[in-house]
Amino acid sequence: MLSLKQIHSGLVLSADREFGCVGEGDALISDQPGRTLSIRTADCLPILLLDRRTGAVAAIHAGWRGTVAQIAPTAVHRMIEEFGSRREEIIAAIGPGIGQCCYEVGDEVARQFGEKGLCHLNLAEHNRRQLIEVGVSPVNIDVISTCTFCNMEEFFSYRRDGERAGRMISYIQTPQAR
Repeated sequence: MLSLKQIHSGLVLSADREFGCVGEGDALISDQPGRTLSIRTADCLPILLLDRRTGAVAAIHAGWRGTVAQIAPTAVHRMIEEFGSRREEIIAAIGPGIGQCCYEVGDEVARQFGEKGLCHLNLAEHNRRQLIEVGVSPVNIDVISTCTFCNMEEFFSYRRDGERAGRMISYIQTPQAR
């Protein structure tokens, strides 16, 4: 399994080895057979992408900073540039993550999303829209809208549990052979 030292950024790295930590960033991409890409979350969104035609994949960690930095569209562009992916062939799974119901942010963060004052952000919807804007078909995007903060029995939540919160691992594997 490949992983990252996640830094809440817009950095997308190519998974250039078979296992271990690839480096600092918040998304991994690969088209190499049998590679398993992973990210860890505890309120931020996991976003997994698969190009059905080429078998290229991405594992993305998208908090508010990564969303502002357009990390999901950047991963799509990198898949197109590096692996010949086509937007219409990419399918996406978003979430679970903190829901709009529980994700209140202050003015400084709200402004990054075109809002003012205290507001409740819907990170999943912002990322869904970004994927659509970059050409991923809405019918190819599945959003798991379960809130990690609300569902204490099922999910870890950094906002709810602080430093003692565990992490969920989301992963995707390239096909063994094409």
